[in-house]
Amino acid sequence: MKVIADICVIPMGVGVSVSEYVAVCKTIFTEANLNPQLHGYGTNVEGEWDEVMTALKLCHEKIHAMGSPRISTSIRLGTRNDREQTIADKLDSVNSKLTGI
Repeated sequence: MKVIADICVIPMGVGVSVSEYVAVCKTIFTEANLNPQLHGYGTNVEGEWDEVMTALKLCHEKIHAMGSPRISTSIRLGTRNDREQTIADKLDSVNSKLTGI
């Protein structure tokens, strides 16, 4: 099953800046061909359900290996069974409505 996920991985106990951990996760998502798109408070990814979850697990493993004793992750998931939809499709739909405003 295809899924579009909005993922926010928060390493805890590593200080204020977490950009190096975000970079590690983005690399993992990219290498898994999940089309990661960073935004201000997380990352959108798209792909097969199991592939997304496997990559997220790898993010946790890598971040723990980097020294983070705790990680808190928030996930929002969206699936469809009526048709396939990508992140780009969703953005294009909104942007097409903005051109008429």
